Amino acid sequence: MDVTTHVEGKARAAKEAARILALVPTKTKNDALNQMARGLEEKAATVLEANRADLERARSAGHARAFLDRLALTDARLEEMANGLRQVAALPDPVGETVEVWRRPSGLEIARVRVPLGVIGFIYESRPNVTADAAGLSLKSGNAVLLRGGSDAIESNTVIAQILAKAAEKSGVPSDVIQHVDTPDRAAVLAMLAMDRYLDLIVPRGGEEFVGLVAERSRVPVLKHDKGLCHVFVDEDADIDMAVTIVLNAKAQRVSVCNAMETLLVHADIAPAFLPVVAARLQEAGVELRADDRARALVPAAVPARAEDWDTEYLDHILAIKVVASFEEAVAHIRRHGSGLAEAIVTRDIRRARRFTHEVDAAAVVVNASTRLVDGSQFGMGAEMGISTSRLHARGPVGVRELTTTKFVVWGDGHIRE
Repeated sequence: MDVTTHVEGKARAAKEAARILALVPTKTKNDALNQMARGLEEKAATVLEANRADLERARSAGHARAFLDRLALTDARLEEMANGLRQVAALPDPVGETVEVWRRPSGLEIARVRVPLGVIGFIYESRPNVTADAAGLSLKSGNAVLLRGGSDAIESNTVIAQILAKAAEKSGVPSDVIQHVDTPDRAAVLAMLAMDRYLDLIVPRGGEEFVGLVAERSRVPVLKHDKGLCHVFVDEDADIDMAVTIVLNAKAQRVSVCNAMETLLVHADIAPAFLPVVAARLQEAGVELRADDRARALVPAAVPARAEDWDTEYLDHILAIKVVASFEEAVAHIRRHGSGLAEAIVTRDIRRARRFTHEVDAAAVVVNASTRLVDGSQFGMGAEMGISTSRLHARGPVGVRELTTTKFVVWGDGHIRE
């Protein structure tokens, strides 16, 4: 069987299952999600064995430490996956929610009601933990999902998807609502992008080049999870201790994720007191510093920054640092180089904080907190399919509500158009 036929069979099965799932009551969906969580816990050893095979292959291929971190599963990460599914189960069901209702002077009643999208094609790289997030969010929002993870995680993703589908079936949900493309052939991605007959939305999650390719080639609507080039701006009126804590967390808590800080902007008036302190802490955490001339005057050990550093998503223990003369220069730098995912300011000046939230355009604008908090689970959404940098349909963390659309329900009493 060729790749296109293989993928089409899975997409068709997902489409048929989606029609059934759209009518499944909330309790059944929640039972299925809890069964899926138990399935991961009961089969933890099987999942970790598959993941070890993926990791060994990745190490042999010479992948970097940050890549291996994204790929790796542990007992703790598996427990997070299971807990994420339980959190999704506990969320309100968006399906059937009446968004608004109004009555026309003629007596015609019109309601806007939330409904599933249908079948979601989720194409992602390297992180097998998001397999469970995507399956759980899709099921809760009444959608079937066609999963295509990166070839580096194929063993892990295959096992996880099988466990989740079998567990959901125990609660009366069709197992076909969770489909996984289990071939490493890249032709599978191109086949998915052409299947507008079966798929209603494509969510790509990966590097900038990969997401751009999907957006360019897809005949299915695309909700982009683009690169995360996030900034933290330490304003002249920042609390230095708070700023140090936030910067360390934003950069070093986990470097390989899209909401990690990649560029630190520091106001010139606070730089002499702040930069040497935070630089020492960052270097203790193993972070390489790449700084402009004004920052290097205060942190001589830093490497000179190049022009391309301001536009690079490192996903590694590397940080670009720039000293700016003003609030306006910081905002201008973010506008020029930011990816629109998450931007943060640290300041005690409430007026300047409000200006930042008003003038900076991003899916999430953060005041006195780490960019690492821009995440579906941290926002109380249970989990996320990704963080959308698109402007249409959904922006920011994509949870259950973002995986629905609406339809109009119109009630009349013999009404006709004159």
